[in-house]
Amino acid sequence: MSSVQTDGSIRAADIIKELKRAGIRFVVAVPDRVTSERLLKPMLRDPDFRVVQVCKEDEGVSVCSGLHCTGHRSLLLIQYTGFLDSINALRAVAVEGQNPVCMMIGLLGKEPDVPPTGSRRYGLRIVEPILDAMGIEHDLIERFGDAAKIAPAIEHAYARSQPVALLVGREPV
Repeated sequence: MSSVQTDGSIRAADIIKELKRAGIRFVVAVPDRVTSERLLKPMLRDPDFRVVQVCKEDEGVSVCSGLHCTGHRSLLLIQYTGFLDSINALRAVAVEGQNPVCMMIGLLGKEPDVPPTGSRRYGLRIVEPILDAMGIEHDLIERFGDAAKIAPAIEHAYARSQPVALLVGREPV
């Protein structure tokens, strides 16, 4: 099956493949509308992943850090509103605590082919500047070919023991 879509969309299967390639085995999630249907639900059925559903994103930051301390790699799967809610936990636990919290952040309502900083939605416009201010590296994942950024970003986060954010700009197909 080809990864190329007529509109250049990224495939959920390609994202999942890259997460596995990066050694992610735990997915800590607060379901969101951008990633739940085509990413979270298949992960729930995939025996290669253990999904831990949490109530709040800041809990997820701590769970991912705890998993790292026990030798496991994890992904925090959240929506941008939850990222905004969890900034203090990210500051303390991930940035200052030097824990490789790998976040996949759904950008609900992001306009196609518009960079997040150019969005009409205030909450979307401030995500990347906040990540920059916190020193958290980030990549936009929304087009065919973008999945190739995932495993290297995660590897780099673990090598540096620093958080990383993968911004999902539109729902994968």
